[in-house]
Amino acid sequence: MVIRQRAIHTEDKHERHHAILDATERLLVRAPVRVANMAEVADEAGLAKGTVYLYFASKDELLLALHERHVDDFFRALIALLARDEAVSIEEITTITRTHIVERATFLPLATRCFGVLETEVPREIALAFKERMAQRLQAASVGLERHFPELAPGGGVSLLRHSYALIVGLWQMTASRQDLVPGTCHIDALDYPTELQRALGALWDGTIGRRLAPAQRTKQ
Repeated sequence: MVIRQRAIHTEDKHERHHAILDATERLLVRAPVRVANMAEVADEAGLAKGTVYLYFASKDELLLALHERHVDDFFRALIALLARDEAVSIEEITTITRTHIVERATFLPLATRCFGVLETEVPREIALAFKERMAQRLQAASVGLERHFPELAPGGGVSLLRHSYALIVGLWQMTASRQDLVPGTCHIDALDYPTELQRALGALWDGTIGRRLAPAQRTKQ
């Protein structure tokens, strides 16, 4: 392992911050069930373990930061789509959802873990700051949704996004396979997550704004 020199300039610190997150994501992709420790993250990033602790006080804070980067990628794409003047279709929104959430290998396992981390494993001020930034992203996306879909009442965009996210994560938790279960022993494990999610989101959006979601091609789980 080649140890990098300590970052001094702001740009270097920003780059190193993301390098640590990149290393964490690579480790999660290789071993999604087992969460790497800080020493392994440091080794993967080519840094001393003490350097990683300069940026993240604990493994849980590191995982939360990676999850927030995933969430930010999704909201940036969604808000950019909703900022345009021409009409936006529900299918375009679901495409962004598939790309940034469903098909991103580490998003849903990490999101599930971070629910518990927020409540018990990170300092209160960090958890509150994370939730405040999430609320700001939700509000920004809600404004765009309500502009493109006038069927939504004021504040309805936030509710629709929250309910959609609850469906995305909750259904994944129900259908995610476990290595210690034999296929076929539980009918829930036989469900195809992308297909079930398409149906559930279609029913939610159709019931909320009255526009039916067109069937989409099945994506890989």
